[in-house]
Amino acid sequence: MKKLLLALLFAPVLALASGAAVHLDKAPDVQGDKAALQSGARTFVNYCMNCHGLSYVRYNRLTELGLSEQQVKEHLMFTADKIGEQMRVAARSDEQKQWFGASPPDLSLIARSRASEEATGADWLYTYLRSFYRDEKRPTGWNNTVFENVGMPHALWELQGQQVLNKDHHFELAVPGKLSAEEYNKEVANLVGFLVWAAEPTAGFRKKLGWGVIGFLVLLFAVAYPMKKSYWKDVK
Repeated sequence: MKKLLLALLFAPVLALASGAAVHLDKAPDVQGDKAALQSGARTFVNYCMNCHGLSYVRYNRLTELGLSEQQVKEHLMFTADKIGEQMRVAARSDEQKQWFGASPPDLSLIARSRASEEATGADWLYTYLRSFYRDEKRPTGWNNTVFENVGMPHALWELQGQQVLNKDHHFELAVPGKLSAEEYNKEVANLVGFLVWAAEPTAGFRKKLGWGVIGFLVLLFAVAYPMKKSYWKDVK
């Protein structure tokens, strides 16, 4: 029983070690869409934070997504009392170790740690969260084509519904969920986008700063080169 609980808790970490060659769909880039990132934050808080936290992110950073502190407190902050606290699960680490034998892994860097030369971490997460299917042979009743024999159950099954694999190894929707396929894909894209943002909240500023530095260097070159030609025009 203890081995089963550990397998469930550490499924995301184990998934990172899986080297199976699978096709990964391109994840939509929603980093410039604050409404999409807000939606992803809501999905994470409601469906993922029961077990996994984002300890590298504090709740007040969510205001960078266009939310007020009051909105964060009322709609997203269920595991802390102060806006400056980290996004951790409600249960204490010592309690989790007592219940399960180990603490569930933190997902702060999951979007970066899964990146490879072939695909981004976002592509892996986007495909993974859309590839669960019913498998009664598994302890949880779920399996995944991206990570075979995954121990993690399908946390978003109420939204997607229940998929099965047909004889051609293609997905068929056996039980509809609350969302259509298009709506679910969008929900997953938003969630993945939020995890990408959470892995590096300053990425947007860093990229803007980089373009600013390049612009400055171009301007500096435009001034320095004519000056250099003027200084060295008499040197042969």
